[in-house]
Amino acid sequence: MAFECTCPAISTVQEDNATVRITRWDFEPGAVTGWHRHGWPYFVVMLTDGILRIHDGTSVTDVLLVAGQSYMRKSGVEHDVMNGSPHPIGFVEIEIKRPEWLD
Repeated sequence: MAFECTCPAISTVQEDNATVRITRWDFEPGAVTGWHRHGWPYFVVMLTDGILRIHDGTSVTDVLLVAGQSYMRKSGVEHDVMNGSPHPIGFVEIEIKRPEWLD
């Protein structure tokens, strides 16, 4: 299940090699990533303060984050992400293609 939106978030791949993929995501208010599944563990580092509105297929949760805040998730996460803020937001996503290196 995904949010209904005509405003997609803009992804800019900054690095993509055998080890990692680093993507900058920029969202206008209400913009979404679209439904997706993460094939690798990943880290997110917020560039701005904002609200990430997460749809997990069952429920919607608003998560307030601040610039510089980060978090990690395991592979297999499926969701759609929306900017729930009244202003543009951005974050950098770092996907680890060799998760055994995290141990």
